[in-house]
Amino acid sequence: MSRRLGKLSAGVATTGIVFGAVAVLTAGTAAAATTYATGTVAYMCNFPGIGQQQLDVKASFVGPDSVASGATATPSSVGGTATINATINALLNAANYDGVRGKANMPITATNATPTSATVSNLDVPTQINPYVPGPRTFNIVQDAGTSVPTLTAGAPGSGVISLGTTINAPLDFHKKDGSWTTWNFNCTVKNTNPAQNRAFSPAIPIT
Repeated sequence: MSRRLGKLSAGVATTGIVFGAVAVLTAGTAAAATTYATGTVAYMCNFPGIGQQQLDVKASFVGPDSVASGATATPSSVGGTATINATINALLNAANYDGVRGKANMPITATNATPTSATVSNLDVPTQINPYVPGPRTFNIVQDAGTSVPTLTAGAPGSGVISLGTTINAPLDFHKKDGSWTTWNFNCTVKNTNPAQNRAFSPAIPIT
């Protein structure tokens, strides 16, 4: 499977799987754009060799300033990053892992829009192999020709809210220092906290 090379950012203390999206109304009318973003959302994920560890996620997308009730919009130009902290980076290095490639499936939920749940599937995790550098490590995620992005229909006049889902699934290959690859079904579940984490994109999207 061919994969595009992605830029690897290291040494970033904050985190994110950042989803950027330019919404296109099917009616064909251009709309002014607004950036909608979440805060940091922590997930617990099954890493190879080191077990359950935290992955912090931060997401955003660009969409219209408002959407007419009943109108549809399809996000595009989806992309983002995923960051592990310094401890997890060191543990993966000790387990002889130095890179990753694969795909990612990112569920979302919608309030006052349909479908109420959907998945941005087959986002590309480009091949990213780098020597160990102490500190946090960030990996890129990009939309490619094989990515499937859902179309959303706005509900009643008022506002709509899009949120990150409670899970992430990513069929990945982890690269080892000897040049081999380990196929891994990477699964994440949102971390249970009190109070519960806010997974919503802000601000809410006005529906006219």
